[in-house]
Order: sequence, then structure tokens, then C-alpha cells
Amino acid sequence: MPGRVVILNGAPRSGKTSIARALQDRPGGLWINLGVDAAIAMTPAHLRPGIGLRPGAQRPDLEPFVLRQYAALFAAIAIHAEAGLDVAADFGIHDGYSRPLRIWDILEATFAGLPVLTVGVLCPADVIAERRAIRPVAGLAGDDASPLIATWQREVHLGHEYGLTLDTAVKSPGECAETILQLLSTLAR
Repeated sequence: MPGRVVILNGAPRSGKTSIARALQDRPGGLWINLGVDAAIAMTPAHLRPGIGLRPGAQRPDLEPFVLRQYAALFAAIAIHAEAGLDVAADFGIHDGYSRPLRIWDILEATFAGLPVLTVGVLCPADVIAERRAIRPVAGLAGDDASPLIATWQREVHLGHEYGLTLDTAVKSPGECAETILQLLSTLAR
């Protein structure tokens, strides 16, 4: 029996990784987190940030690699699911590059036939700004982050339809994980 796949998509600091960790902490699942942080950690320095490339950060030299990296990561997630492992993958999927990359199409093609729940992780910009202040991003401080947050907020959800949306300013990571698990249990029936 294949494992379950949950794709958490949202802006940086929206709470995606915290939700993935909350899923891993729940009993009864073998949740693996194969998301953007794992991908960046595997990426050679000269190709970074790879799939972490932000919208509007025009790096046409990296875009072919970004497509290949997403395709390979999605394939790895599918292999884990086919092996019976549950996968929570946290991303900031967008097509705000120098040319549209259509990453969502790769995701849909890769997971055709597998049980996948896509989750839009929403979070107000002011909450993201507060989280960035607690855990700053290199090169961005104070008001410098506001345009970047707004761009991420716009681009990451543009044109995506989700099976579920969660607002992490309203629900804790544990509550989000519980909502996901409840929906997964109804979908499995």
C-alpha cells in the first residue's frame, strides 16, 4: 500500500516546516520530510539556492537546474510513497523566474495515480515579518524584507488549487497536522 504524500506550499516562514515536523511527531505514520531545506542541503554551493530561488531573483543560469531538481525531488518523493512511507514535503513552488517554469505541471505528472494532498500554507505578511525578525534571513533585515515577503505571498499561490488551505496565524503546527490527518483519513475511505 502506498504511503501518503502531503505537499505543503507557501512562502518562507509561513510555517510549512513546522507542520511537516508536527506530522512526523504524530503516532501511526512514517513521515519523511523531503522538502526545500533537504534539497538545498544536497545542492552544491555553485547551484544554490536551487529550488529555493526566490521569485524575481532572475538567475536564468540556474533555471534549467531548478526544473531538474524539482523533477528529481518529486520522483524521490513518489518512490518513498510507493515504498509505503508517508512524505510531508514543504516547498515554495512558484513560476516567478525569468521565464515560466511550470513546476506545478511536473508535480501533477509525477504524482498521477498516487494519493497526494496539496496544502496551501497561508500566513499574513506581518506574521511572516515577525518570524523573520526572530530567525533572520541572511542579507535581509527590517523593511528590506517587506517587498520580498509580498512577492513570495503573491507568487507562491498564483494559479494553484489546493486540496486544503491552512492559515498558520490561526492554527498551531499541531492543529494543522491534525487537520491534515483528519482530511487524509476521510479521503482514504
